Amino acid sequence: MVIPETAPPDSLPPLEILKMKRIYYIFLAIALTILVAGCASQRKMKTLQSGAIRPSLALTKEQDFIPDIRKDMKAQRDTFIVKDGDREVLIMKAIKDEDGEMIAHDVIDAAVVTARFRNVAERNGRVDIEFQVIVPQSMQDSRWQLRFRPQMYILEDTLDLDPVIITGAEYRKGQLRGYQQYERFLATIVTNPDEFVNWWLLELFIERNMPDLYAFKTDSTYVSDEQFASVYGVTEKEAIEHYTDDLARKANNKRISRREKMYRKYVKVPIVTDGLRLDTVIQTFSGDFIYRYVQPIKTRPKLRKVDVVLSGDIYEEDRKIYDIPKSDPLTFYISSLSAFVDNRERYLTKVIERRVEENTACYIEFASGSFEVDEKMGNNPEEIGRIKENLISLMQNERFDLDSIVVTSSASPEGTIRFNERLSQKRSEGISEYFSRWMNHYQDSLERERGFAVDEEGNIIIQKRTHIPMMGRSSGENWRMLDHLVEKDTLMTEDEKKSYISSADIKDIDQRERSLQSLGCYRHMREKLYPHLRTVRFDFHLHRKGMVKDTVHTTVLDTAYMNGVQAIRDRDYERALTALRPYNDYNTAIAYLCMDYNASAMQILEGLDRTAQVNYMLAVLYSRRGEEQKAVECYVRSCSQDPSYIHRGNLDPEIAVLIRRYRLNAAPEDEFEYSI
Repeated sequence: MVIPETAPPDSLPPLEILKMKRIYYIFLAIALTILVAGCASQRKMKTLQSGAIRPSLALTKEQDFIPDIRKDMKAQRDTFIVKDGDREVLIMKAIKDEDGEMIAHDVIDAAVVTARFRNVAERNGRVDIEFQVIVPQSMQDSRWQLRFRPQMYILEDTLDLDPVIITGAEYRKGQLRGYQQYERFLATIVTNPDEFVNWWLLELFIERNMPDLYAFKTDSTYVSDEQFASVYGVTEKEAIEHYTDDLARKANNKRISRREKMYRKYVKVPIVTDGLRLDTVIQTFSGDFIYRYVQPIKTRPKLRKVDVVLSGDIYEEDRKIYDIPKSDPLTFYISSLSAFVDNRERYLTKVIERRVEENTACYIEFASGSFEVDEKMGNNPEEIGRIKENLISLMQNERFDLDSIVVTSSASPEGTIRFNERLSQKRSEGISEYFSRWMNHYQDSLERERGFAVDEEGNIIIQKRTHIPMMGRSSGENWRMLDHLVEKDTLMTEDEKKSYISSADIKDIDQRERSLQSLGCYRHMREKLYPHLRTVRFDFHLHRKGMVKDTVHTTVLDTAYMNGVQAIRDRDYERALTALRPYNDYNTAIAYLCMDYNASAMQILEGLDRTAQVNYMLAVLYSRRGEEQKAVECYVRSCSQDPSYIHRGNLDPEIAVLIRRYRLNAAPEDEFEYSI
């Protein structure tokens, strides 16, 4: 930009000279402003490159824990007495005077936060990471856009947080100018193709040369394009295209095809709204820019700390002019009440019975009126194979010996009750005989495979085969199962089911069967339901090998409880509560505390012995409820019982606020000096 060095000549008329002077001074002022701004930006850039100024991350001012205040909660006193064993300690809000003496005071001025780390508390598996993004005033420029990228390091993972953007006023004006230019370009695009048709000339031509065609203008009768063409030799489309400005249409189509290109030309730096935490326009440079950033995260097992760093870029128009280096990290140490879980193993007393019973059911089909086992009939191969697999598993079991097997057969209600009972008995006996033969054959095969055994003296040991008795019994007609099948059947109507119920209420079984035969749904029941009534139940009676007494009492690890304890350590508190809720003990209270179910936790803890752990948990709870005197009293007791809680108190916000507010400091020999 060239600035005129001389004022306008005095030979011109006075009015013209005055106008030219005004223009000159305005031009000069604009030029000087641009020059000064450019020089200022250059100085800022040099300062940035030297490292003299840079953005930073800082911890927010630590706020005292504010409990939920209920309407019925009493106002808190500034002074109260806490009992520590046999002694009473006066607690008050106070400060030290010039001589080091404590004087009562209501407000303690907040100190400037300079630390690079903070303890944050986990609640219900979540942690709020809170920090400040501070941009010095000397780093801000109206023509710049500052793009900050916070990053969070969680174990082995790096989490990119939502960016924070600070846009200068002139930079934003440039962005808006680009959008305005693009909008002006879009305004030149014709969206209605009819605008390219000279309708006046078209109508005039038709009126003069084709009066019949012109009559169509007022004729409401539909005329097809084929009829139109047969009468006038051209289609309606061809007639319109003849009077269309083809050059203008092609030019418009070209503009449409260049929309993306023109967008990139004019909108060099789009205004982004999605995926941002903040985009603010700085109008004036009155001071440092400070943004409070809060990022909630889910905790995970083994997560003890989180680091946060800040980096970014500076842009002028569409050019990146500076890379903002990574800041020093802020470290957040995560404190969780899950650390207080009692890891001691819990055992159950279990009664072991010598005798054990197992059972299974199968559906073996028989020919009508027959009790012979047909291995090939219907689904018998699969059912028989399944029973054989069960028998093999029991005979080869290393923990149990098979004593006896009871086979119980049931029948469907065709025929008289006496006939069905006899048939059912014979079928159970037939099945028992069938499987007894098979078991003897299987045991013979095992003996041949094993050969013989020799003792230490060389004598042959012959193992006697164990006889496993198998007894057959009859349960008669299975009416109970039939009732269940009818109830669950989806093909029978409600009226049919009511008719069945009426027949099933008849006490005489044979008469009941005849009544069922008269029902319209009888065929369906006989074909679809009755086969399920012909069941065979196997009851296996076993005993534990080597066990003489009928019962033995032993202790086993309570796996359900220990799974709940592990869930607390894994910070899966819902799973922990599911497992620990029935026990209602200390660990259950910890799970409640971690989920912020304070009333449930308080109910449990108040009924436990006042150990150091219990007192500390009660201190947390009382602090949450705003009962500071009880909270301090419980904390003092816990520290007297276990001095490690003196340092632990700084990690939990409910206790830390009490330590800061009342200056609860540990003295030698577990004596406390309350300097508040």
